[in-house]
Amino acid sequence: MYRKIFSSLCGMALAATGALIVLPAQEGHADAAPAVPAAGPSEADVIAAAGATTPFVTVEAETGTLGGGARVRSLVPGAPRPTAATLETEASGYALAELRATGDSVTIPNSSGANANSLVVRASIPDAPAGGGITATLNVYVNGTFRQAITLSSRQAWNYRGATTNPDDPNAGGMPYRFYNEFPVRITGAAIAPGSTITLRKDAANTAAFYALDSVDLENVGPARTQPADSLSVVSYGADPTFGTDSTVAIQNTVNAARQQGKSVWIPPGTYLTNSLAPVPLDFTGVTVRGAGMWHTTLYRKVPLPTVSWRSQILVGSGTMLSDLQIDANAIWREVRGTGGSDYGINASGADGWLVERIWTRHTDANWLSGTGGTIRDSRTADSYGDGYNINNSNTPHPDKRGNDITVQNNFARGTGDDSFAVYSDAGAAGDNPGLSGARVLNNTAIAPWWANGLRIAGGTDIEMRNNLVNSVSSNSTLDIGIFGDSGRPLESALVTGNVLIGGGGWNGVRHGARIGSPPATSQFPDAYTNVTLTNNVFRGSLGAGLSVERERVNATLTNNTIDGPALHGIWVQPGVTGTGNFSGTTVTNLRAGQVAVRNDSPSTFRIPAQPPVASTAGFRAHADGQIVTAANAGAAPLIADRASIGAWERFDVVTLPGGMIGLRAQVNGLYVSAENAGAAPLIANRATAGPWETFQLIRNADGSVSLRAQANGRYVSAANAGTAPLIANRDAIGPWERFDMITV
Repeated sequence: MYRKIFSSLCGMALAATGALIVLPAQEGHADAAPAVPAAGPSEADVIAAAGATTPFVTVEAETGTLGGGARVRSLVPGAPRPTAATLETEASGYALAELRATGDSVTIPNSSGANANSLVVRASIPDAPAGGGITATLNVYVNGTFRQAITLSSRQAWNYRGATTNPDDPNAGGMPYRFYNEFPVRITGAAIAPGSTITLRKDAANTAAFYALDSVDLENVGPARTQPADSLSVVSYGADPTFGTDSTVAIQNTVNAARQQGKSVWIPPGTYLTNSLAPVPLDFTGVTVRGAGMWHTTLYRKVPLPTVSWRSQILVGSGTMLSDLQIDANAIWREVRGTGGSDYGINASGADGWLVERIWTRHTDANWLSGTGGTIRDSRTADSYGDGYNINNSNTPHPDKRGNDITVQNNFARGTGDDSFAVYSDAGAAGDNPGLSGARVLNNTAIAPWWANGLRIAGGTDIEMRNNLVNSVSSNSTLDIGIFGDSGRPLESALVTGNVLIGGGGWNGVRHGARIGSPPATSQFPDAYTNVTLTNNVFRGSLGAGLSVERERVNATLTNNTIDGPALHGIWVQPGVTGTGNFSGTTVTNLRAGQVAVRNDSPSTFRIPAQPPVASTAGFRAHADGQIVTAANAGAAPLIADRASIGAWERFDVVTLPGGMIGLRAQVNGLYVSAENAGAAPLIANRATAGPWETFQLIRNADGSVSLRAQANGRYVSAANAGTAPLIANRDAIGPWERFDMITV
């Protein structure tokens, strides 16, 4: 398995044009290697942990060896931002290899370290003069020997924004965008061995006017899965795996029978035609449905085009387990149940949870995710007409559509037609729809969305976006935080940590690398603040400012982030913003001439307070068990003394507070340790600022150890139950459990 990391992280090289700036000036502290200063996880650690682990390796075409008259096209760092979509803005890394003349080629290595029997080629070829796309082949050579021709098409590319007739019409005044498509290819003959070369070449038989090649995935696809025991096969109920007849009714009949019999459903290898005869969604509620693998089992929606109110989504409900298949469609533009044939990939809801894993959705609208306790993981989406994955609470009150505690983890999205990964809390037109909470977006990869953002938080409570990778956003931002629409609920609390965000600040108006905003005056919640904490993120290569704080009410805490090489300012607080920005240890580097690390255009209403000084950075070893105190689960769990050594989770800034008191700020998430619930609950690092619950007296004992007395209740912090229970401030005197060695690091 491979983590999706690019060798340069971005196709645009970043010149070292400025000095490193830390906001505000703080002490540097040694990491595991004393010579390397760090505040929290190093940038290299953050990069290594970000993104999905996938079964394929991606090679950027522009990094290959060019032949004939092939050329690389890319955005130039620091050049004026495009004002319209281009092949460059929609390419990953903002760069591509272009083949135009016979003999033009690009050669890439199989650098995966394994055999590759399958490729995914991401490419663009021209539209037809009247729209509707063309088809053309491109030749593939392995180690210089012709292997096969692959077929590319622009039938599901080249939409036209603002066209006066339909989005597929190039002659109706619209702006062209959505240039690329992905083309899965099974290699004929022997698998491509590690170290072999793969050449994509335009020969005389390859007739497209140009081939814009963005990237190639190399994968060694395993054999098809076999039928599970106690399952019903859809083929036994009349489904056709040869794509000859419509299988919608047969598949649904199998699901209904399995639900009645308490069995699971098996969809054998093959391509199954669905939704060509009637607008009836497949409903998998309460049933386990398995395919033979996303390369082996495909449900293909062939909706009659054009059409109206034709539904082809798959419904996932309470108790559904769906896995190991691909969902594809013939849709040609965005409009759920509209004339272009688009509909949700899956539409998940249900109060009792659901699980989706190892599915691949292509040419669909969003994967629409609601309910309570649902999880989607280890999946892919590509060439969508809407969001990749959207966690939401619908727009009307319903117990099956609360949107609480939904997890989206280890998924890969490329070429999405809206936010790649979104959280959307909506009050509904009547304002009575409860807000969602507990959304978790973890270790996902978002590559080259052609519209909107890479990551989006639009309202909610207790939202977490952790360890995601976003690379190259065409129109908007890598990260957008705030609210969506006038009925959108405000963002009560969110933690954004450990993400790598590359590029952003695209052609759609005035955009920046990342953005924080709040409800507009027309909102149902016009006076609400957006509340967010950003820690240990890497913002790199923005086409605008690294981070823009915009109208009009924002409370933001930034700790230990890196902003590298933005085209404009590092952090730009726009005019008309009210609120507070607590910026601590955030590094801005490689600024361009005339730009500053922080520009505050709302100095009278947006306060950036000076941060309390850090006296030292330390780890704490409990005398109770000899173990090191950790901010467990990267700070999401209570403190406990159960680690043998000091790593990122075990480092705390000892912050000087008034009156000779201290606070402890966990470096892993940049938040203060709190004696929660006035000391009645275990200590946890979850507060952006230090109040009474986050204030402690540091007592130095005669034996050289230290103890901590919580201001919240005047009691001593104890490694309870000889260190096997979380730390809690509940003791009236100092004993062995209340003694700690403070180890400066």
